[in-house]
Amino acid sequence: MNFVPKMNRRAFVIGSAAGGLALAFGPKAALAAPGDRAQFLENLTPNELGIWVAVKPDDTVAIRIVRAEMGQGSQTGLAQLVAEELDCDWSKVTVEYPTPADNVKRKRAWGNYNSSGSRAIRESNQYVREGGAAARMMLIAAAANEWKVPASECSASAGVITHKASGKTTTYGKVAEAASKLPVPEKPALKKPEEWKIAGKPLKRLDTADKVVGKMMYGVDFTLPGMLNAAIKDCPVFGGKVKSFDAAKVSGMKGVKKVVQVDDKSVAVVADTWWHAKTALDALPIEWDKGEGAKVSSESIAKWLEEGLTAETKFVGNKAGDAQAAIAGAAKKVEAVYAYPYQSHACMEPMNATALVTADKCEVWTGTQNGEAAYAAAIAASGLPADKVDVHRLMLGTGFGRRTRSEYVTEAVSIAKQMPGTPIKLLKSREEDMTQGVYHPVTQCKLTGALDKDGNVTGLHMRISGQSILAYARPEAMQAGADPAVFQGLNPGGAEGAFGYEIPNLLIDHSMRNPHVPPWFWRGVNNNQNAIYLECFIDEMAHAAGQDPLAFRRKMMAKFPKHLGVLNAVAEKVGWDKPAPQGIHRGICQHMGYGSYVAAAAEVSVTGNKVKLHRIVAATNPGHAVNPAQIERQIAGSFVYGLSALFHGGITIKDGAVVETNFDTFGSLRMSEMPKVETVIMPSNDFWGGVGEPTIFVAAPAVLNAIFAATGTRFRTFPLKNQNLQLA
Repeated sequence: MNFVPKMNRRAFVIGSAAGGLALAFGPKAALAAPGDRAQFLENLTPNELGIWVAVKPDDTVAIRIVRAEMGQGSQTGLAQLVAEELDCDWSKVTVEYPTPADNVKRKRAWGNYNSSGSRAIRESNQYVREGGAAARMMLIAAAANEWKVPASECSASAGVITHKASGKTTTYGKVAEAASKLPVPEKPALKKPEEWKIAGKPLKRLDTADKVVGKMMYGVDFTLPGMLNAAIKDCPVFGGKVKSFDAAKVSGMKGVKKVVQVDDKSVAVVADTWWHAKTALDALPIEWDKGEGAKVSSESIAKWLEEGLTAETKFVGNKAGDAQAAIAGAAKKVEAVYAYPYQSHACMEPMNATALVTADKCEVWTGTQNGEAAYAAAIAASGLPADKVDVHRLMLGTGFGRRTRSEYVTEAVSIAKQMPGTPIKLLKSREEDMTQGVYHPVTQCKLTGALDKDGNVTGLHMRISGQSILAYARPEAMQAGADPAVFQGLNPGGAEGAFGYEIPNLLIDHSMRNPHVPPWFWRGVNNNQNAIYLECFIDEMAHAAGQDPLAFRRKMMAKFPKHLGVLNAVAEKVGWDKPAPQGIHRGICQHMGYGSYVAAAAEVSVTGNKVKLHRIVAATNPGHAVNPAQIERQIAGSFVYGLSALFHGGITIKDGAVVETNFDTFGSLRMSEMPKVETVIMPSNDFWGGVGEPTIFVAAPAVLNAIFAATGTRFRTFPLKNQNLQLA
């Protein structure tokens, strides 16, 4: 079995840059080379043992994965779960991707393709494990039939089947064909976590080798014979339209093949190379009808949201007792207003898709977080029936929620439809990708807390004013006009984000304000700002009560043992009960979302307007830990994302359009700014939670509370670059 060496990202990068790079790779994912279209069609290995497993005569095990891999490790984790129940030789595991069209042909046998909301493993673990267990039973039964012995007398381990009484053995590959003809067992028994040999272990990722040697195929790499390239430009103001454009002005430019209107808001140029397409597009005279959105700015949005902090509202997310009465009768009242800005997903690989449309066929090659959604978009845009359409998944150059949306697939198909028989690769420029995206929603929050004479919290009112993602993205999911997703992490119970404090009088409500800027699901979604609002304000109340922030929290958490468990874990590891080193100050917080419990403690120092992030300790209870090494990487990566947004991010609006166009104005943490990250993984093995998103919630509030401890100043509007606070 191949285990991951103990190595962090900083050590790896510094060590590699110092002059040497030596890597040892474990099993390699067998991914079809996307340059060969034939390999995508009917590409599933024969000798199927159910739908999740196929075994070749050489004992190679093909495991089907339909959830997206975008760096989070789901491909490896899901393969581990299947391989564990299959009890195969992990070194012989490969991965296959059934396309959405394959899924339709099998009456959606593979189920949901969506990889968002940290759901890839937590949502599909049961049925993929059952698929592995059923395949193992089929292989054992085939061997037993051959030996004419009861299957109950046979066992399997590492791809070898043994009949102990006779000493006979065989391999999976030798009986796979016979096994594939047997009925698939239903609801087979599954192993307990304490029995795991492959799952639960820090195995090397299946996709690392191809990435390091440049073999991994992303959408930007994909080519087809005779392919042309398209660059696209939308109206800079959301909701605006194309008024007119003069194609004749650029039609004679080098490499240009065609100028097309894609829809009512966008125009594209198709050329022999993408650079020729972009150059012509930049020169194309376009007149826009910018509409009413052109009158909107960040300032006008902020004023509108501020009005919502005191407006009447009917959208209540969590209520207990009478918060208003408790506040009115409080010995001490604490009040604060926080604001969180729009954020761009800022995927390293801009949105792109390659489409080939003929009279009776539409094929798309792209990176998507939801193959079925991309498939539906291709069907709608092509106008062809489902059995004439397919979407082939390429590796994602990050997703963060952005690639759950499929408008770039629609656009690519729409362009290709105007040039039938010619493959068209649509690639958005970085600037177009940044300014014509969908964004983490903008909100403000007014918090009012009540303390009694002993410093106990007797009441809390949280009024959130701002945008609803569901109103834009999934209006059918609204509940009586309200958006339940607004209250992530603040709910009275449930797996998606339960409020972790006992407060006798509580009111959490929402005043909906939806500006013209389109909101979307951004890694961590509404938990990000809700964790800042709640956990920083809990800190404010603790200091107003003259109490230690950890002890103050603990008093309200007796009925929330899992919340308290991760909080105690980070407190212990950071040494909260001991003085911090000279000049170092600490902050702490906890939150719950996507089924998991997370907490963080940060150590920072502040000199003038420079903040040095020294250390962050993070604890997570995801229920089950399928690959502990990958969880550590996910935590570190989520801190990069969350802290980048806190210090360097923020999208602003001027004259209805996005101001920030590239990484020079919408930045990310540098290596020198990244703190040391220490993780505590504490699975309780009694539920299945997410990993990719939850720990992002606690990065910002832990650091903000530490900054307050260092400076005595509360920062309540973000990003911190706008407060003249910089990372050292």
